[in-house]
Amino acid sequence: MAAVQAEAWANPSSLHGFGLAAAEQLERSRWRLGELLGCAASQLVFTSGGTESIHTALLGVAGQGSPGRLLISAVEHPATLAAAVQVQRLGWQVEILPVDHLGVVDLEALDRLLVPPTRLVSLIWGQSEVGTIQPIETIGARCREAGVLLHVDAVQVLGHRPLAFDALPIDLLSLAAHKLQGPRGVGALLVRQGVSLSPFIGGGGQEAGRRGGTEPVALVAGLTRALELCQARLGSHGGQDPIADLRDGLLARVLELEGVCLSGPDPRHAADPPRLPHHLSLLVANPCGTPLSGRGLVQALWQQGYAVSSGSACSSGRAAEGGLAPSPILQAMGYADAEAASGVRLSLGPWLTAADLEGVPAALEQARVRLQAVLSAR
Repeated sequence: MAAVQAEAWANPSSLHGFGLAAAEQLERSRWRLGELLGCAASQLVFTSGGTESIHTALLGVAGQGSPGRLLISAVEHPATLAAAVQVQRLGWQVEILPVDHLGVVDLEALDRLLVPPTRLVSLIWGQSEVGTIQPIETIGARCREAGVLLHVDAVQVLGHRPLAFDALPIDLLSLAAHKLQGPRGVGALLVRQGVSLSPFIGGGGQEAGRRGGTEPVALVAGLTRALELCQARLGSHGGQDPIADLRDGLLARVLELEGVCLSGPDPRHAADPPRLPHHLSLLVANPCGTPLSGRGLVQALWQQGYAVSSGSACSSGRAAEGGLAPSPILQAMGYADAEAASGVRLSLGPWLTAADLEGVPAALEQARVRLQAVLSAR
């Protein structure tokens, strides 16, 4: 990125030599990304990240033709929920597909709704809170048969499994650089050839008229390099993300703790749906079985030097009795409010080693004891 910024710093739409150098660099990155993602370079629309990519897809389709019906799942990212609200304002119907206790979309409900006026389905491929990977190939085939467009939020999946866009029954796919060690502030929307979109952001006609605004050449170069490194890591391990082994070892150890259980698919169970390889989501209770606050555990773990997340981080305005904030995702999966507020998410990066994770179970136990002591003192 530093080299690109030094050599191709200009506006890639400018016609002078500096601008032409930036335009050439941008198109080299676009071509390379198309090669890595299994699509033509012309199918890439650069955006500011996953949120904008999702809005570009949903509102871009909604702006074409008469209003129809959009199907989303009950476990979507807040960006998709926000875009769906805007789609509703354009006169569209929005229907929520239920999920089971592991977070998998109800395919029978999907089949019932893949009829007019349904024109678009938007699903998160790898659920960011509980790690569930949806059966996108199966869902995509059913959408194709029904003549319905499918948009996929692949922000969590990209970099953890090989992806060949043109070989998948997907029409639109959103991605972001920062989930694969790339820079914040850049992402992309992949668009199947023949799918037309109304621009979500107008302006100077950049990105073949699909997204206005000067392209961030250095950020796009960073996205490209990050994906190259991820693909190389996958390629050297037979297409599998090697971090799954670290995750599985950590999972076995934390589940030995009293009051700690897994939410979402269990990677040890062959009958369960697949799970994001870098992802753990836990529900934590005290020795008496009373759920503890996931947010409180996040704070207590940070005091020991571990940066983790609460599964309810995106529902900060929702407070249940006792100050708990239940996760809408866990509620949609059938968990009661108290349990749905006890979620903790551990996301592993490729820079970590087994030694780095050695102290996590003890730290989690100490955090639980500390939180329980605070609650008992009230």
